[in-house]
Amino acid sequence: MIKRERYLKELIEAKGNGFPKVITGIRRCGKSYLLKTMFKRHLLESGVDPEHIIVLELDQAFAFEYRNPLNLAKFIREAVNPTFHVRP
Repeated sequence: MIKRERYLKELIEAKGNGFPKVITGIRRCGKSYLLKTMFKRHLLESGVDPEHIIVLELDQAFAFEYRNPLNLAKFIREAVNPTFHVRP
């Protein structure tokens, strides 16, 4: 198994700075493992409620509509604040 402790450390240090995090790399280099396993574990161990963690795989067919940034923003706003509704 490849250790990704350096990348995990960088994510943890940048957590909460108000900027989105962008993880890039070639196919099958461990981006998803870093986020969905290692960073998620860190968040849970830090006391984050599992319901406050949003995992959305944009390459999956059911998530295709969220490739549109407006749809994605609406989805996230509603996930974070279920009483939020976009006005027509």
